[in-house]
Amino acid sequence: MASSVDSVHKSSDSVKDYSCVGCLSQNIEKSADFFCETCFKCFCEKCLYHHNQVFVNHVTYGRRETNKWPLEKAIEDLLLKCDVHNNKKLKMFCQDHSQLCCPDCVLLNHRQCTNLALISESVKTLSVDMQQLSKKIQSIIADLNKFKREQETSILSIEESYSEKLQEIRNQRKKLNAALDELENTTLKELDEIRTTLQTSLKKDVDSCGRLKDELQQLSEAVQGLCDKSIQDIEFIASRKCLDKIQESEKYLKENPVKVQSSIIFKANSDIEQYLSQQSDLGRFVDSMQSLKLKKNPDQVLTVKSKSEYNVKISNDTCLNCSISGICSLSSGHIIVADHSNKKVKLLDKNYKVSSHCDMPSSPLDICQITASEVAVTLGYAGVQFMSVSNGQLVNGRKLQLPHAAVGIAHHQGGLYITDNTALYHYTLTGNIVKKLCERDIYSPCNGM
Repeated sequence: MASSVDSVHKSSDSVKDYSCVGCLSQNIEKSADFFCETCFKCFCEKCLYHHNQVFVNHVTYGRRETNKWPLEKAIEDLLLKCDVHNNKKLKMFCQDHSQLCCPDCVLLNHRQCTNLALISESVKTLSVDMQQLSKKIQSIIADLNKFKREQETSILSIEESYSEKLQEIRNQRKKLNAALDELENTTLKELDEIRTTLQTSLKKDVDSCGRLKDELQQLSEAVQGLCDKSIQDIEFIASRKCLDKIQESEKYLKENPVKVQSSIIFKANSDIEQYLSQQSDLGRFVDSMQSLKLKKNPDQVLTVKSKSEYNVKISNDTCLNCSISGICSLSSGHIIVADHSNKKVKLLDKNYKVSSHCDMPSSPLDICQITASEVAVTLGYAGVQFMSVSNGQLVNGRKLQLPHAAVGIAHHQGGLYITDNTALYHYTLTGNIVKKLCERDIYSPCNGM
């Protein structure tokens, strides 16, 4: 039997070449160049020379006749091994379940099956086109590679959008902090004003009381000094001044009664704290891979509350007016519009200003979102152009060329739904058609699937 060392390489999808048995006997791994049909062994050119010296009449085949070489043992072991019971070999084929079976499979799951036969018997009635099978496998491998690349691109897109959203969240927090700082500054300013007002009023009272007290104290000392002097005219003057000052003091005390100790009372705006306590986050995340469903009453009437117009014309537009045939809003806040008359797809920033654009080979007709940063644009008979937003710029990606015009387009759960005005087609994201859903002439409605 032809031998091979470590036939299935751990880090590769390819199978290692046949090994020379003569070199292997000397613990040397070397690729074989010839196969001896009589010995059923593989040799390198050097070992074949010694082989031919002994076995002159043996038939050998070189590299150009590998179809006459045997199947490598590693490949044979791989194919004959049962996928369920690894230590068992496949012996039977169940036509009822279209399944290969080892003895354990037959014993456990196929004892009641009526169309169960040895594989050696089944091959007599079931033909296999290995070339067609190989083409099909290569086609699927190509599709898997495309899908893998697309998913890897989506992973990078998610990382990019994650960084953008992280920065947006931090910016939102800064805005909230700035708003709270402004509220705090306004409140502190009001507090300072209240303190100044209260202190000014109280200091005025203190000064007035001090003045009246000092004046009364001076008059009291003067009255005490006149008690034993018997100077009538001065006593009269003193008495009148005392009565006037007493009257002034009593009036002041009456107009300014003693108050409870003054203090500043602050009543917090509980609405702010209550509102924040009711919030679970700073915003909502929308997964662009999921279809958004409106949970609304289907009979509800929607009313337009406001309308705004923005100019998306740029300097190198060929037409005076922009004709917007499609529009798409991304979760990043960017808007992508299809300008039919100017054969451009334009990227608008959050202020609705054109920040980037791509020229199209023909007028864009419709647009739909694929991922968080990728869209697909229909170009009639020019096919479907995929585009993405990277670092704030609009970038062309892959392109699908279809056997019909691409007019309308929608994306749902990994499928593209494209119209050519007379039919609706279901495609995969790689451009493989799944089926034609419906078709109509221009005078009759679509009859459905």
